[in-house]
Amino acid sequence: MSARGKYIVIEGSDGTGKSEQAKRITNRLSKQGIKCLEPPIEEPDGVPTAAELRKIIKNGHLERDPWTNVILFTAARRLNWLQAMKPALDRGEWVVASRSWISTVTYQGYGEGIAIEKIKSFTREQVSPEYMNPDLAIILTLEDETIRNSRISQRGELEHPDTFESKSSDFQTSMQMGYMRIAQDNNIKTIDASFSLDEVETAIWNEVKTLL
Repeated sequence: MSARGKYIVIEGSDGTGKSEQAKRITNRLSKQGIKCLEPPIEEPDGVPTAAELRKIIKNGHLERDPWTNVILFTAARRLNWLQAMKPALDRGEWVVASRSWISTVTYQGYGEGIAIEKIKSFTREQVSPEYMNPDLAIILTLEDETIRNSRISQRGELEHPDTFESKSSDFQTSMQMGYMRIAQDNNIKTIDASFSLDEVETAIWNEVKTLL
């Protein structure tokens, strides 16, 4: 029977390069001979049904209250965990994911005002306690709004305005403070994402190597 794989989460706000780094770390692990779930999970995207939910989540034209956002994100999260992530870990594969429950605590908790413990309890019940405790979590930080907005603008014009990227500066500030509070409360390593992609990758890899 294969040993359980390792679960790695790369977190941070929009524009920090989480998805790119998840791909880079997965590629590095593969070169080390470690079988990984590919492509890396990019919450709330992933398995087909989660990908369909993502279209609703990301569409800023569709109005809903903050708790509905929690439900939608958690539904996508549950699907990815049960259909892709947990089976891969049970097979001995490593799973690298950009975003996790930490994003929902940050955006819907610190950003939209939902009680933090309510979000955590709901996620634990509907997804899994195992999901809540990755082998390694890293939060990419980016305090410079000019850099963040520049990176987001490089994605081109969106068909629909994004639900969270276009929110006010007050929301963005609350969200950034939320990430820092979560990092402090949970002893999670933070890495400055304003450096080059290669430099950030090296910093993340130095943390991943502790699991090898």
